[in-house]
Amino acid sequence: MRGRVNAEDAWHKPLRHIPSDELSTDTIQTPGMSRYEAISGRLTGSDRIWFGRTHVAGGASSANHHHGESETGIYVVSGHPVVVFAEGDEEHRIEASPGDFVFVPPFTAHREENPAPEEEAVVVIARSTQEAIVVNLESLFGH
Repeated sequence: MRGRVNAEDAWHKPLRHIPSDELSTDTIQTPGMSRYEAISGRLTGSDRIWFGRTHVAGGASSANHHHGESETGIYVVSGHPVVVFAEGDEEHRIEASPGDFVFVPPFTAHREENPAPEEEAVVVIARSTQEAIVVNLESLFGH
């Protein structure tokens, strides 16, 4: 029938609006940061992505962690976060600014630091899995 939309039609699924004050903290957390879930399999029925926001207070650091099989894209909204990771036996630091992007490969141990005591660092996170895979670690150099 012309004009009718079939609810099972893949071309006409409804969009979802998630207001910023409705993000969920009911997701795996890492000490030293706050993770807010916006788009996920659980909240929106997403099949392939997880999307959210993290905050690291001024002068704080997150615990070491990785995101399992998930690729992670980071977009810096505000602040000057530092992403620390290990390459071989050396610790490396990526110093980021608003507008910068950082790519974190699967299983790569890292932590977020915010060396500026007076400003919060806020980043938007996109993952290639629809759920937030977070594995907290003791060290960047081992499990």
